[in-house]
Amino acid sequence: MNQMLSNEELSGLSLELSLLLHAGVGTGDALFLLAEEGGCRELLSGMARTVDAGAPLSAALRESGAVPGYACGLVEAGERTGRTEEALSALSRYYEDRGRLARRVRDAVLYPAVMFGLVLVVVGVLLVKVLPIFDDVYASLGGRLTGVAGRLLELGRWLDGALPALWGLLAAAAALAALAALSRPLRNALLARWRSLFGDRGVARKLNDARLAQGLAMGLSGGLPMEEAAALAEGLLEGNAQARCAGFRARLGRGEGLGASLRSSGLLPARQCRLLELGVRSGAGDRAMEKIARDLTDEGEAALDRLTGRVEPALVLACSVLVGLILLSVMLPLMNIMSAIG
Repeated sequence: MNQMLSNEELSGLSLELSLLLHAGVGTGDALFLLAEEGGCRELLSGMARTVDAGAPLSAALRESGAVPGYACGLVEAGERTGRTEEALSALSRYYEDRGRLARRVRDAVLYPAVMFGLVLVVVGVLLVKVLPIFDDVYASLGGRLTGVAGRLLELGRWLDGALPALWGLLAAAAALAALAALSRPLRNALLARWRSLFGDRGVARKLNDARLAQGLAMGLSGGLPMEEAAALAEGLLEGNAQARCAGFRARLGRGEGLGASLRSSGLLPARQCRLLELGVRSGAGDRAMEKIARDLTDEGEAALDRLTGRVEPALVLACSVLVGLILLSVMLPLMNIMSAIG
């Protein structure tokens, strides 16, 4: 089985296929052309041979093992309704947005992580290397560090004794990070574990709601009935959001309206649900859902920016307070001793 394509690769492949199909090129010929001109030659050639053998594009995508199930399902729905080109165009926009968002999330997490690491290094150096120097100065003056400074000195000595184990843990963490960066399956497994624990809270919940709206918009634009679009969109969600989507599908099955089902399931805010109900009544439900998806994506990205904007000042403030506390705890008693000697 081939390795799963990245968001950028899926977006590019979907766009190129939609353009070639729009130009009247057959599906098999389009895949052979892309195999000759771009990367993933073996993957695309295999899919082209599958199509030439009589299988539809959706079956070739699914058989390759390199395309997510949602994308295969949407292409299959487009084939049933005669809207394969529209389905591929929708997939291209979706994976382009998802790739951009993934880069923003990665950048948002990386910088605070580096800042946090620097804070730990600065505090560790002060505790392990600087405080013992002050302790020697106090000892030469006939005193010793007490109170907060004394407890910090004990902590520094403990850290100094535990440095081999700490270095081992740091090396293991660095090795795991390197493996995750090089191995997409390991990275996806770690992300899946994280999302199962924290994948539907705060900013992650907003992004899940935006992802659901994008999935529903693609399904509607591809000619899918709402029940099928909801079933496919559920595969895009992470964590407890899938349970919320299951509740939404159950309400749809009981005959509730689209907007009411989304509102009762907590998947979309009331304002967006009203817009969707108006769009459905006017026969423009797909366009209304696309507008909702764009708005929710913008809101999720803005929430992510606000969160990262608060993290950096908080880390700088914490570092300043800790460094100041350590220095004051040793400098003030030293100043008193020097004043008494003088």
